[in-house]
Amino acid sequence: MHLSIRTKLPVLLGTIILLGGATGATGQAASTKPTKMHSGDNSIELTVDGLKRRYIVHVPAGYDGKTPVPVVIMFHGGGGKARGAMQETSWSDKADKEKFLVVYPEGVPRDPTRRASFVSNPQSWNDGSARSVLGAAQKNIDDVNFINSLLDDLTVRFCVDPRRIYATGFSNGASMTFRAGRELSARLAAIAPVAGSDWLEQPAPTRPVSLLYITGTQDPLNPIDGGDISIGARPMGKKPPVREFIQKWVKMLGCAPAPGVIHDKDGVQGVAYTACHEKAEVVFYTVAGMGHFWPGGMSHLPERVIGKSSDKIIATDVIWEFFQKHPISLDNFTRQP
Repeated sequence: MHLSIRTKLPVLLGTIILLGGATGATGQAASTKPTKMHSGDNSIELTVDGLKRRYIVHVPAGYDGKTPVPVVIMFHGGGGKARGAMQETSWSDKADKEKFLVVYPEGVPRDPTRRASFVSNPQSWNDGSARSVLGAAQKNIDDVNFINSLLDDLTVRFCVDPRRIYATGFSNGASMTFRAGRELSARLAAIAPVAGSDWLEQPAPTRPVSLLYITGTQDPLNPIDGGDISIGARPMGKKPPVREFIQKWVKMLGCAPAPGVIHDKDGVQGVAYTACHEKAEVVFYTVAGMGHFWPGGMSHLPERVIGKSSDKIIATDVIWEFFQKHPISLDNFTRQP
């Protein structure tokens, strides 16, 4: 299986700064619906908890503003940026083909007063780990409130299907995806972290949120059996074993303890835990020999740091197929506040 990646940078079509007005629980979204966004990429700024936060929303061609569409939130990795996540995952191409909105939020730089930089001022997410390498965690940035505010803002601007809002992410962004799945379970239908950890024990989701997880068996930054990690000589903390937090989700969702094999080809194995509460599901893919990588995507980091790439599975395709199977059920949705 091979990947065709759009390599040109998307064109920035507009920057909108929200001024005053409030709706929703967070009081951060605009009070009236702004003018229709352009198809393509739109950069949006809003203030949450006194910080200027940004996200890019990719609008597919043909979006009419009347038909409710799904939303996929894509969290970049630690040190990364929204546009990097675009290039690495090709979610915008998928959105154009399948007609949904894809949102790329920006984390917070270690020094918010300076321009973000992978090396000198990395952006990160407060994933609940309290790791010293994450500026957002050390500053106790409320990224859950940011995403809640983002969704409030998005639903004002666009015709969103509230039963089909999903989250995915890579590395530190995958860990943020796990946290969002726990704390925003009333709004997220399913999540799909790639190569990250669930650091939390609480809270449990208030409704069953289906989980798809993908990782490589030779990932030096997300070791499948857990352990200490580093980049060069710099220690980056200790990761828990992957199967440990997969089992946490199996138990939280009330799934049958024994999984069934759903894929086993070319070193890619997928298993599914079913019979979960309210038809939820936990799916776990491993890619033999793959390092710290979005399967079927691209990376700007060298192989000596992250290990080998793989296109034996196209993560974006597999995740979107999974998301389509798991909207919030109508009965469950009507019980939400």
